Amino acid sequence: MEADPVDHMPCSSIAVDSVLRLSSAGAIWGACYGPFDAKRLGLTGSYRASYIAKTVGKCGFYCGLFAAIFSFSHCGIQRYRRQKDWVNTLSAGVVAGAAFGAGTRNWKQVAGITGLSCTFFQFAKDSKSV
Repeated sequence: MEADPVDHMPCSSIAVDSVLRLSSAGAIWGACYGPFDAKRLGLTGSYRASYIAKTVGKCGFYCGLFAAIFSFSHCGIQRYRRQKDWVNTLSAGVVAGAAFGAGTRNWKQVAGITGLSCTFFQFAKDSKSV
């Protein structure tokens, strides 16, 4: 049986891979959502194009930033604890959620919901591989 490559890769490589994947997904989301939102706001011409470009960049940046925070946290916690379980995912989700929710009044709720969401995703991912 082959060893898991994540165990032997540096955390920075895992984070870069995650950032590239999730920022691409965020840019695609922004490209889908931007025109819809621009139409709702009644923008036309160069204002519309500018708004869509800003939406694509903003969504890509925020998704990539979340991926970086989550990946570094998850990898670091996993290596510190020397265990590969759901606690690492929950902790990394809470850290990433707290970082993103820091500017809101409900940062504790954002951190908790993000941690639970990441943990549920991990459970679903683990159930498929069995």
